[in-house]
Amino acid sequence: MEKNEDRKWEVLHREYLYREPWFTARRDHVRLPNGQEIKDYYVLEYPDWVNTIAITRSGEFVLVRQYRHGLGETRYELCAGVCEPNETPLQAAQRELLEETGYGHGRWLPLMNISGNTSTTNNLTHCFLALDVEKVGNQHLDASEDLSVHLLSEQEVWDLLQNDQLRQSLMVAPLWKYFVIKDHLNTFSFMP
Repeated sequence: MEKNEDRKWEVLHREYLYREPWFTARRDHVRLPNGQEIKDYYVLEYPDWVNTIAITRSGEFVLVRQYRHGLGETRYELCAGVCEPNETPLQAAQRELLEETGYGHGRWLPLMNISGNTSTTNNLTHCFLALDVEKVGNQHLDASEDLSVHLLSEQEVWDLLQNDQLRQSLMVAPLWKYFVIKDHLNTFSFMP
């Protein structure tokens, strides 16, 4: 097999089982490059997501705390949300930070793009780092949102990571990356 061969599967039939604005489930009948067929391969479709590591000028991390029904737990999380149609990931991240926390401005850096599960989901999470954010307004939460805003020190966030107190892998990954690169941030090009 050549290194550059993508080995894509051939879709023989596609059926949508459920369609909602924020969740779509489909069943694909696919043929693999080796000729094997999978008649029932399920994929969950979502819009792209964003999250932001937001840090104030005084070095405090802006986190939210909210209940997550899937695990039945209340935890600290990064500010996060959905990319709206016709919105860039950066615009979505800035909008979500302002809506959920009242914080904004600062210097922004695209940190990484990751997938929650490349096998069964079709979207990406665009992760950002925002330095020198400041309180510029009040929260403007959606009717389904119930969260509180918390300012934590770098040590407190490090302790949460070390003690497995952050559960959302799409938020843990960029936080680990931040701690790896934080001493080299002056080598990155930030956006205003």
